[in-house]
Amino acid sequence: MTQLDRHGSCLCGAVNLTLRIASRNISACHCATCRKWGGGPLLVAEGELAQLSGEQQVRIHESSEWAERGFCGQCGSHLFYRLKSNGHHAVPVGLLDDQGDWQFDSQIFIESRPAYYCFANQTCELTGEQVFAEFSQG
Repeated sequence: MTQLDRHGSCLCGAVNLTLRIASRNISACHCATCRKWGGGPLLVAEGELAQLSGEQQVRIHESSEWAERGFCGQCGSHLFYRLKSNGHHAVPVGLLDDQGDWQFDSQIFIESRPAYYCFANQTCELTGEQVFAEFSQG
């Protein structure tokens, strides 16, 4: 499978990153923590954090027993969500420079999605229980 590098930066430019992705798919998380963190569903690209500069500005918040979130200490931009067990990174897609060819293909924690919004896209939809089962197998 071809790996693609996508570059991005925080709002103030203090932190730059490269996300190495295997696909151009993005997903939405509707869990209460993601919605509280960003004011709505978290739309992310997933992959390997191949490069990070400005690390002295990165602040980490341990958001659960299994995950943590990184943000810029200067401007507050959300940089990533990562699993503690395997380093899996999810980067807000809006942080990345290239916005042209993404495909919205999945949603997780659909049981937490509030009634005041929904997406029209046809996507794979998983409950939180299904997500935890999938990641515990990997």
